[in-house]
Amino acid sequence: MKNNPNILQDSHGRDHTYLRISLIERCNLRCSYCMPEEGVQLSPKSHLMTYEEIYDIAKLFVKHGVTKIRLTGGEPLVRKDIPVILEKLATIPVELSITSNAVIIDQFIDVLKTNGVKKINISLDSLDKNKFKHITRRDQFEKVYKNIFLLVKEGFKVKINAVLMKGFNDNEIIDFINFTKDLPVSVRFIEFMPFDGNKWDMSKMVSYKEVMDYVNASFTEQQIERLQDAPNDTSKNYKIKGHKGSFAIISSVTNPFCDSCNRLRLTANGQLKNCLFSSTESDLLTTFRAGKPIEPIIEKAVKAKLKMRGGMDTLEKLQEPKLHNNNRSMITIGG
Repeated sequence: MKNNPNILQDSHGRDHTYLRISLIERCNLRCSYCMPEEGVQLSPKSHLMTYEEIYDIAKLFVKHGVTKIRLTGGEPLVRKDIPVILEKLATIPVELSITSNAVIIDQFIDVLKTNGVKKINISLDSLDKNKFKHITRRDQFEKVYKNIFLLVKEGFKVKINAVLMKGFNDNEIIDFINFTKDLPVSVRFIEFMPFDGNKWDMSKMVSYKEVMDYVNASFTEQQIERLQDAPNDTSKNYKIKGHKGSFAIISSVTNPFCDSCNRLRLTANGQLKNCLFSSTESDLLTTFRAGKPIEPIIEKAVKAKLKMRGGMDTLEKLQEPKLHNNNRSMITIGG
């Protein structure tokens, strides 16, 4: 019997070295696939983790093997104490990154640099100003577009996440790939996934195969280069020869990457989710605030992780509303 059992290894032998921490449930955009039209019931402020709690819980995860932490939201940069959170987390030996919608990120360039954040994921679902306004219910396209160029100029490694929806932005796939011609960014096409209130159905989803059909119709076989995927990568990566940037497809629905999953999610109100698709959560914050150890709760949650997509291991199960309507809206999970 080991003295220090790996509490972050599940029953399928997967080690969880990547923790995504949601800092806030609020956002300055209202993307329809992320937030229901009627909004969401926000947790009272007293139920959200303080910056000290975020730091202490993060430190504990790193002690047990987490090597990468990504800060998400809502929009993490609308949290007023984000500079303090970054400063505290920067003292932990871990790779720190952030996901943002880039609306106000220009105000945080120095803070991000000072605290060692080099990798930034930007959510952008359309290169068309009117479509952007439609999907986000806000008129902020120019700001986001300009800030992407600013981040590249400032030396950040930028990935752009685009959720594809049939009949809405699937005709922009090649525009996005052409965007990588002169800009060293990675555009990642994400299959539309089911969450509470986002009116998901299979017919709205653009699959991995359909994305590649668009690519193969626009570029020759000689132009399309398959890149080496990193260990535990969620995406299948490509580039067009001669382009400064690359593109990738995250096929959570049609080609899930569950076998190599190393991710855990901590919500802003201190609930541990062992899978994005899981409808169950483990309350860490109540026990932590009571001054009791949370390792047993973490270990139990990790060991209970199902082999694929929170148990939805077939497309038929994924299309059954009652299996995913008990999950949170994406905005309150944290991506």
